[in-house]
Amino acid sequence: MEWTKEMRYRRLEDVSKDMLEAIKSNVNSCQWRQSYHIQPPTGLLNDPNGFSYFNGEYHLFYQWFPLGPVHGLKYWYHTKSKDLVHWENVGVAIKPDHDYDSHGAYSGSAIVHQDQLYLMYTGNTRNEQWERHSYQVIAKMNKHGEIIKPNDPVIADIPNGYTDHFRDPKLWKSGDVFYAVIGAQRENKTGCAVLYKSLNLIDWTFLGEMKTDLPQFGYMWECPDYFELNGHGVFVFSPQGLEPEGDHYQNIYQSGYLIGQKLDLKTLSFTHGRFNELDRGFDFYAPQTTLAKDGRRLLVGWMGLPELEYPTDQHDWAHCLTLPRELKIENGKLIQQPVQELTKLRKNKSIWKGTISNDTLHLFNGVSYELICEFTENDSDEIGIEFRAKGDEKTIVKYDKRQQKVVLDRSMSGQPVGEIYGSKRQCSVKDGNIKFHLFVDTSSVEIFINDGEEVFTSRIFPKQASDEIRFFANGGSVSLMAEKWEI
Repeated sequence: MEWTKEMRYRRLEDVSKDMLEAIKSNVNSCQWRQSYHIQPPTGLLNDPNGFSYFNGEYHLFYQWFPLGPVHGLKYWYHTKSKDLVHWENVGVAIKPDHDYDSHGAYSGSAIVHQDQLYLMYTGNTRNEQWERHSYQVIAKMNKHGEIIKPNDPVIADIPNGYTDHFRDPKLWKSGDVFYAVIGAQRENKTGCAVLYKSLNLIDWTFLGEMKTDLPQFGYMWECPDYFELNGHGVFVFSPQGLEPEGDHYQNIYQSGYLIGQKLDLKTLSFTHGRFNELDRGFDFYAPQTTLAKDGRRLLVGWMGLPELEYPTDQHDWAHCLTLPRELKIENGKLIQQPVQELTKLRKNKSIWKGTISNDTLHLFNGVSYELICEFTENDSDEIGIEFRAKGDEKTIVKYDKRQQKVVLDRSMSGQPVGEIYGSKRQCSVKDGNIKFHLFVDTSSVEIFINDGEEVFTSRIFPKQASDEIRFFANGGSVSLMAEKWEI
């Protein structure tokens, strides 16, 4: 179907009940609906927004176009959880119903202040010539979940030197001062981030550009997020326009981080190391972090990418969110691990322990499960797992000992996605014992390598009958300890 501008900017409130029921019916008939990931009730989900802990619950909002699998008029949709595992859909949180967000309530973040949750987001507008202008807006949510939007934006103008690609404010507090970092594009079409400060979250002062060692790094920086962890400053962002470089930057757009000294809030200087990708898989973008109630730094990402078609599109929905991850810093690198609360999902444990020699063993079955595999005493050329497999259909994650690389191959995973960007992703991992920790859902996989040293996040679209889990060793033998839990 060809989505016209008018169709993309239809309002949810203007659509008949019959049409909404038809969309829901089409969504619910889809064989690839997830069983334990956050996914939209209908339409398209993208960036996670407003991730926060408030009033005894975790709140997570996301970008939502309810009427189809395309980027149209964006709402904020609200879901919440007491335990980061079981999520309750609350419904629409922010509607694009003011002059300052007439063409979409775009991404933003949240912070608790004076017993309210302040939601700062970008209001997107277009004029009759379809020229964009963005505003930064603060809405407030009270303990009853009621959200009040202001009459006016808190930041109405874009500073000199920047284009109207100016969005995605992320809030934090240092001492008594609130700060916001905003993704921006300079007039010379290079990406950057800018900083604002406020004493009350309503009156904002422009401080200037965050000074990094990346003056020409893509054409736009989306979804910036600054936080401090283990005495370091960490800056997470999603630069658009990076060219592929070896195993790096293979997706249409990338997400990654810089680790350095704490951001100097007087000079705005951020001294940092190299840019590292957060995720090595096919489908990961626009992550956002928050602090857990116990002080852990948590991250959730969009399990998808812009400008790609997915097999679920024909069923009027697209995308989901990743599972929450805990972040740590080890050896100058961000380590990501599934939050410990996810063990609550475990049911019906199966275990296998033994040796595989030049063979492929079909040991388990499953469509929705958690799997932890430890490979030791490896003298094989290749070891790995084939999952969501039946006959020739399979997704493969393997360790290639000769190249010392982990490879994810979805060339035989089922319905194709984004093949123009390739069907394999790989990264270097030092030789030694290899641990794969997989969360497999109906149409996705998240793979944590060696306790979060690397992560591969991907959508896959196999047949429902493809449920075999096989383990292999080629060119030698390996000891395997595998534990699987149904979810």
